[in-house]
Amino acid sequence: MARSNRKPKDMETFRKLLKSHDLKATPQRIAVHSAMMDMIHASADMVYEAILKSGACNISQASVYNILSGLADEGIYARRMSANNKMLFDINSYRHIHLYDTRNHELIDVEGDELLAAAEQGLRHRRFRGYKIDDIDIQILCHPTRKKLI
Repeated sequence: MARSNRKPKDMETFRKLLKSHDLKATPQRIAVHSAMMDMIHASADMVYEAILKSGACNISQASVYNILSGLADEGIYARRMSANNKMLFDINSYRHIHLYDTRNHELIDVEGDELLAAAEQGLRHRRFRGYKIDDIDIQILCHPTRKKLI
């Protein structure tokens, strides 16, 4: 599997998405997205710390969480649960597979459309008593075997 070559939403695209969802491009939303463009996957705490460090704007930790949650609710970002039970937000809301580094607690985007298609095909006619499949989200748990290649 190759790493994803899809680009994160640049600032112009982000502004257009906000407008299409009737959301204003406030300095706080811009600061959150700017931090997310650097990190791709991050918790609200990580984004808050990055904004404080950059001095981009004055914002509370609760506001960062609310902005990230609102963007995820609108489908602009996605929510990802890490293996250590921490909520991470993903700037890439399209369907894709993740490697989850269990040592460094990081998500890494990977190409895997064929794997997603195979999983869907394999589960399409499968029935689970009392459950209906809403979606398939593949996260592969792994650990580094040598120095980071990223």
